[in-house]
Amino acid sequence: MARAHINRIGTATPPHDVHSAFLKLIDQSLADPRERRLFGKMAERAAIEHRFSDFEPASDGGRMIGDAEGFYTLDASPSTGARMARFEAAAPRLALSAIDALGLGDERERITHLVVASCTGFVAPGLDQMIVRAAGLDPGVERTVVGFMGCYAAVNALRLAHHMVRSEPEARVLVVNLELCTLHFQQTARLQEILSMMLFGDGCSAALVTADETGVALVDFRAATIEDSAEAITWRIGDHGFDMTLSGEVPGRILRALAAERERNDDGGLLRGRRPEDFDVWAVHAGGRTILDAVEAGFQLAPTALDWSRGVLRDFGNMSSATLMFVLQRILAGARSAAPASPPKDGFAVAFGPGLAAESFRFQLV
Repeated sequence: MARAHINRIGTATPPHDVHSAFLKLIDQSLADPRERRLFGKMAERAAIEHRFSDFEPASDGGRMIGDAEGFYTLDASPSTGARMARFEAAAPRLALSAIDALGLGDERERITHLVVASCTGFVAPGLDQMIVRAAGLDPGVERTVVGFMGCYAAVNALRLAHHMVRSEPEARVLVVNLELCTLHFQQTARLQEILSMMLFGDGCSAALVTADETGVALVDFRAATIEDSAEAITWRIGDHGFDMTLSGEVPGRILRALAAERERNDDGGLLRGRRPEDFDVWAVHAGGRTILDAVEAGFQLAPTALDWSRGVLRDFGNMSSATLMFVLQRILAGARSAAPASPPKDGFAVAFGPGLAAESFRFQLV
C-alpha cells in the first residue's frame, strides 16, 4: 500500500504585525493598575514577539485607536456578518500567497484533490471553490472542507490526505489550512478573555501530499479525548464574531493526561506502546507557552525538544489550524539542510483543541 508523504509546505501571513500594537492598546484600556501590571507580566511570559493580521493598526497622537480602516474602533464592535464579509474578501488572497510559496508551478494541473481546513469563516460558494478558481486548479478537482474543528484540524486534514493517497496512489493532494483569527477580536474588559486574544494571529499553510517518497512520511494517526473537559475549550458563533472560551485549566489537564499516557505506555495509547525518548523529532501545536510547557513536562521531554514549536509561537503566535503546519515546515526545512547521508528520523506530532481532545500522528523524515 502506498504511503503518503508531505513533500513540501508553503506558508504565508498577512502583512501587518499587530502584536506590539495590541499590547499597547490593552495597556491603555485597562483602568485598574493591578490588572495592567498583571497583563504586562503575562504578555512577557507568553513568549510571543509577533502576530500578523489583515488589519493595519492605527494610532492617534501615540494612542492606539483600532485599525486604519475603522473596522475595529474603541466604541463599536463589528457584527458577525461584517466579519464574514471580510473573511470572504481576505481569505482567498492569503490562501493564494501560501500556495504560491509552495511553488507548484506546472504541478497545479496535476492536483487531484483539495482539502481545506478553517474555523474562522463561513461562506458559500466556499473557500475551497475560491481556491480552485484563484489558483488555477482543475475545476473537477475533488474538494473536501474540514470546518470549525479548531487548532487540531491540521491533523484531521492530513489524515484525509493520508487516506486519499493510500487508496489512490496517483493522487496529488493540496492541503490548505487558513485562519483569520484576528477577525474575531472582541471588545471586553475581562482580563481572561483579553489574555486569550493575545495568543492568536492569522496565517495560512499549503502542503503537497503524494506518494512520492520525499519529505515527511505519514505513518499513522490516533485521537484521544480527556474526559469531563468538553467546556475547557469552546468556539461558538456570537452576534459580534466567534466567541472563544479558553480555560486556564487546559495546560494542567493536558499535563496530567500526557503523564498518564507516558505511564500507560501500551498499544492503545497515544504513544502506541513507545516511549517519548524513542522519537527524534517533535511537532507540537504551538497553542501557547503553557501548552508547550505542559507537553514537555507530561512527556518528560528534553528542554530543546519543542524548539521548533516555540520558535513558531514566538514569530507568529497561535494561528489555530495553520500553526502545526508552520512547525512541520520548519522541521522539513531543517531536515533538508542536514547532511545527505543522515538516517531517517522518527517523529511525533500532536495538537489539542475542543473536546478537550488530542489529535496525533507519527511520521518519519525521509
